[in-house]
Amino acid sequence: MRTRSWFYALFFSASFAGALPCQAADASLITTIPNSWQFTLLTEALKRSGTNYQISQLSSEMNQKRKVEEALEGNIDVFWSMTSAELERTVLPIRVPLFKGLLGNRLLIIREADQGRFAKVKSKQDFSAFRAGQNRYWPDATIIESNGLPLITSYKYKNLYPMLEGGRFDYLALGAQEIWDELAKHPDPALKVDSHVLLQYRSPAYFFVSPKRQALAEDLNRGLEAMIADGSFDRMFNQELKIDELYRIAKFNERVIIRLNTSDLSPQTPVHRPELWLDLFSMEGVK
Repeated sequence: MRTRSWFYALFFSASFAGALPCQAADASLITTIPNSWQFTLLTEALKRSGTNYQISQLSSEMNQKRKVEEALEGNIDVFWSMTSAELERTVLPIRVPLFKGLLGNRLLIIREADQGRFAKVKSKQDFSAFRAGQNRYWPDATIIESNGLPLITSYKYKNLYPMLEGGRFDYLALGAQEIWDELAKHPDPALKVDSHVLLQYRSPAYFFVSPKRQALAEDLNRGLEAMIADGSFDRMFNQELKIDELYRIAKFNERVIIRLNTSDLSPQTPVHRPELWLDLFSMEGVK
């Protein structure tokens, strides 16, 4: 039996557009995804699935390890995460990049006093003089380590900011679409968003579904593919994440690009479907 004390429920009816009510089955699902672009995308995709889903959102915060455990037990039906080979072997990946590759395009939160040092970076060798900070549970930690870059980790994300300010490491790399909001949530006059480096690697974020919910995985994949085909995915993505404004502020093409390899990237990653990605991976940046 599912543990109902964990969550407050928000109920959404996701009915297949154009289908008669008698043609659509009813189902429920539990997710850890809060109100966000990811949740909007989830509900819109399920509208195209042919099933009426009643969605309950968990109120508890969980780290990724806990989410996976609960998904395997059947207490969570769907969550989102950056992918990893281990995660794709453990739960069911829906291989549509939720952020079109943005999460693998990382800007850096640094100490303001160090901006001059970062401005001199021209290569990966230069960049390796700096120590990264990351959440130990995030796939990014493994990617940074496997590329030979110095890394300090914490099991609690919120601890990374005082650790950075205190000199334990030199930068915290976050997705370009989230970095300014995250810094605003952890204000510190000693910290800023670096203006020079773009840290780039292929590590898309997907929806992941409990192995106990194969039909849900199929519904979700079908709905996402329908949104890609009719253009609604891109329209919503550009509007929700304010992509034009992000490009203007981030100035991606005016940055030195430090590209990292993702050694355990699944061969099933849809890198050959250009409609699923932004054009950032083809940029050359400044030399």
